[in-house]
Amino acid sequence: MVLQSEILNRLAPLELKARTIVEGFISGLHRSPYHGFSVEFAEHRPYNQGDDFKHIDWKAYGKSERFYVKQYEAETNLRAHIALDISSSMYFKHFADWSKLRYAIHYASALMYMMNRQRDATGLILFDDQIRAEYPAKSSQTHLRMLFQKLEEELQQEQSKSKERRVSASAEALHSLAERLKRRSLVIVLTDLFENVEGHDALMSALRHLKHQKHEVLLFNVLEHQSERELDFEDGKFLFEDMETGSEMEVIPNQVREDYQKKVQEFTKKFKIDCSNARVDFEEIDTQSPFDLALLAYLNKRKKLG
Repeated sequence: MVLQSEILNRLAPLELKARTIVEGFISGLHRSPYHGFSVEFAEHRPYNQGDDFKHIDWKAYGKSERFYVKQYEAETNLRAHIALDISSSMYFKHFADWSKLRYAIHYASALMYMMNRQRDATGLILFDDQIRAEYPAKSSQTHLRMLFQKLEEELQQEQSKSKERRVSASAEALHSLAERLKRRSLVIVLTDLFENVEGHDALMSALRHLKHQKHEVLLFNVLEHQSERELDFEDGKFLFEDMETGSEMEVIPNQVREDYQKKVQEFTKKFKIDCSNARVDFEEIDTQSPFDLALLAYLNKRKKLG
């Protein structure tokens, strides 16, 4: 990672880590091929004729001699809901420093921090085979700190030796979410898509359901690519365990790697086509890679929405 995980691990609380990730990303934009990308974090807007004088920020006027109006939650540009998969498969890591869940939580935190700076309202949904917790979209600092606290609790759960097995079933959770969200929103889904192949038709149906309800959808597939996509293990025999069911299987990776990679590529290609046809934005996240490309994918989506 550009921001080494060991550095972030020393920081606390999660809010500080999120700020560090975002500020590192923004400074990197100016030194990268994306330097032309505009990132504006405005907590004020220019005064317009007819605005109430009581909302003018006089401190800002004293510094700039220009009138600016403080923005409030009612003037939010965007409503976003981050749907985070907390099923047991998200606890997996082998080569990466962080599990898929820990990586996704830090990425979600960075998104929340970025949205809050842009005065966007942010909500949070935690799901496995059903919605386990749901927090509405708001743009206040108090609300943001509460969301950070809930994600901190999930990080603590990951470290618990007594954590229960939680099964993936994204389709059911997302169908339920589509019915619950009453106002048009951007729904950002963070999941490893760890469900039976036949379950992905149901998942696509749930994503289309969200689109039918007029929501925009950005789906991030969170994986440790070296192990889960490439099966790039050293020579020898491995005992693989399903983290959601506990079932085990002995595998010699170099005997099945080529066929495995082919099937994964075929499946991914089909899923990307299905997402494109449903007008769902699909992005892959590698837990051994920086947050930068994933954050850029969000900003590109945010820019399209205006």
